[in-house]
Amino acid sequence: MNEQSIRENIRTFIVTELIRDDSYNLKNDEGIITGGLMDSFALAEFGVFIEDEYDIYIPDSDLTVANLDTLDQMVARVMRDMS
Repeated sequence: MNEQSIRENIRTFIVTELIRDDSYNLKNDEGIITGGLMDSFALAEFGVFIEDEYDIYIPDSDLTVANLDTLDQMVARVMRDMS
């Protein structure tokens, strides 16, 4: 699985399951939590999704706004554990 397919898969999950607005044009560097699109509960859902989808465990201590506020940060975190 390459970075682009991971990015699109995560983007689709965020807009359909967490933001619940399929038409939302989520930018790669947009603040998802700081912008009010997701809350901390949604970050936990994101962690479960990544574990189910990619068999990657993100510890609770890493599920933070500082680490995972943008799509770019989320993709980088998944890519890091896949390599």
